[in-house]
Amino acid sequence: MEYSIFDIIGPVMIGPSSSHTAGAAKIGYIAKGIFGEDVTTVNFYLHGSFAKTYLGHGTDKALLSGVLGFLPDDERLKNAYKIAERRGIKYTFNPTDLGEVHPNTVKIEMISKQGKIMKITGSSIGGGKVKIIKINDLDVEFDGEYTTLITKHYDRPGVIAAITSVLADNKVNIAYMKLFRHIKGDYARLVLESDEVINEQVLEEIREMRFISEVTCIDKLVL
Repeated sequence: MEYSIFDIIGPVMIGPSSSHTAGAAKIGYIAKGIFGEDVTTVNFYLHGSFAKTYLGHGTDKALLSGVLGFLPDDERLKNAYKIAERRGIKYTFNPTDLGEVHPNTVKIEMISKQGKIMKITGSSIGGGKVKIIKINDLDVEFDGEYTTLITKHYDRPGVIAAITSVLADNKVNIAYMKLFRHIKGDYARLVLESDEVINEQVLEEIREMRFISEVTCIDKLVL
C-alpha cells in the first residue's frame, strides 16, 4: 500500500512533521480566529526553515488550511489549494527574513472583502506547539492551548479590573494574563488565557465597556 506525505501519521495531525505541518496549521487557524472576518486574500511570509522547506514538508498547505478554518487533523488539509480557489481566496507564499525569531516562523497578512488588513506572526516551536508573537506591529505571546481572550483597548485606569471582574462574576478562572502596549495611554492589547470557555454573553458585556475597541475569543485547540 502506498502513502503520500499527507496521510495520517499520528492521532492528531495530517502530514509529515509536527513542526512544519501541525504547528503551521495551528498558526493559520489561530490567525484566522484573531482576524475574525472572512479572508479574501492571504499572504504568507516564510522565515528560516519554513522558507527553505515549505513545499517539501507541506507547510504551505498546512498554513492555508489553518486560515481556511481547518485544524491539523483535518483530512481537507491536503486539498487546501483547491478549497481556497473554490472559495475565491487569493494566496501567496513569500520566503523572507523576519529577523531574530525562531527558524519556523511565518507572518500572515490577511485581507477581508471590506478591506480590513491584519498581520499575525507566529512560530512553530516543536512537537506541534506554537507561539503567536505579534499582532500587527505589537508584540504578544500566547500559544492557543487555553481559551484565549484578546482585547484592543485604550490604556486607561480600571479597564483591566473591569474585564477581570466580569470574568470572576461569571466563574471564569484566569490561568495567565499579560498586557502589551507601545506607549502609555495609547492602544494596548490584553491577552488573557482562561481554564473555562468564555460564552458570548460575557464577551458582549466586555465589548460594551468604555475604552474597549475590539474583543476576540479563541477557543482552546482540542486535538
